[in-house]
Amino acid sequence: MSLISVVITLIVIGVVLWLINLIPMQNTIKAILNAVVVIVVILWLLQGFGVINGSGQVHLPVVK
Repeated sequence: MSLISVVITLIVIGVVLWLINLIPMQNTIKAILNAVVVIVVILWLLQGFGVINGSGQVHLPVVK
């Protein structure tokens, strides 16, 4: 995963969040949608940088 693709994806997700906030709906639904998108992006970034894998196992570096 290159840095350019990460930046472009984050920009697209920011635009999606902005568009979600423009749609007229209840504030609680907007908050839930925003939270779901942010959680998915955080999990995607953690998986992309190798902190977690597809099965959910956490891989942290061991300091000796």
